[in-house]
Amino acid sequence: MEGLQALFQYYLDHQDELVKMYDGKYLVMVDNEVKGAFNTMDEAYNYAVENYELGKFLIQLCTVGDEAYTQTFHSRVIFG
Repeated sequence: MEGLQALFQYYLDHQDELVKMYDGKYLVMVDNEVKGAFNTMDEAYNYAVENYELGKFLIQLCTVGDEAYTQTFHSRVIFG
């Protein structure tokens, strides 16, 4: 596993402990380490692009459960 997928897996593996420290913050993660915690996505993004190469960092909202990283889409398409 490499890159962003590995960073996301690190987040999932450590989500409980990260939530205890950073609940509700946007985390900038690089090399399986939290490099910053911010109140807004914009703050996190601006910090990340100023300090790290694109594709080398992950920004993740740190919350309990899976709502911050899952989405449900509804469609009127019928598969038959």
